[in-house]
Amino acid sequence: MGRVSVSQLTGAHSVSPVMAQAGRVNRYDAGTALIVVDVQNDFTDPDGSLHVPGGEAIVSVINAEIDTATAAGARVVYTQDWHPPTTPHFAKDGGVWPVHCVAGTAGAELYPRLHVVGPIVRKGISGEDGYSGFSQRDPVSGETVATSLAADLRVVGVGRLVVVGLAQDVCVKDTALDGCRLGYDVTVLRAATRPVELCTGDGARALAELAAAGVTLE
Repeated sequence: MGRVSVSQLTGAHSVSPVMAQAGRVNRYDAGTALIVVDVQNDFTDPDGSLHVPGGEAIVSVINAEIDTATAAGARVVYTQDWHPPTTPHFAKDGGVWPVHCVAGTAGAELYPRLHVVGPIVRKGISGEDGYSGFSQRDPVSGETVATSLAADLRVVGVGRLVVVGLAQDVCVKDTALDGCRLGYDVTVLRAATRPVELCTGDGARALAELAAAGVTLE
């Protein structure tokens, strides 16, 4: 089981700046990849079409992780929802989500304050759900296809993942779970992610599911 405490599940935690810096330095090396999930305008900006509460507040935390990872020689990879205007993923077309991150729109762009220093893996391009950075699922047939992420990480010898971004209970969760299934040692940083909570309690349920799958929660 991943390392998780009652305070982590409830959100009650306090870490000094010195301890936080030490933790960041120890997290990264050349065999580690920082996966920055969907820090896009529609999720991060308070005026975005699917704003995640607190999403804008974690950008500085994510940037600190990006800078530390880069300095340590770790790989930094970004995922980006890139949906067509019409897709069963959206509520207007039979799905559950409001229209968001439509390809080529301002809402789909990475948040302007985010430090972007590595490649971007786009998902949902052909209307798939695209919750995970590693795979996409057809919302009608259920067929799953891989993105390029696992192959890209394999080429550079990555064995450990640190996952941050939005939203904790959807794309961060699915990316981390897929990483575990693929054999990576996976850590999710709670201070660098927030849940959207389509249903109340989704955030806590996601953390419990991650811990049960062997994801380390820090």
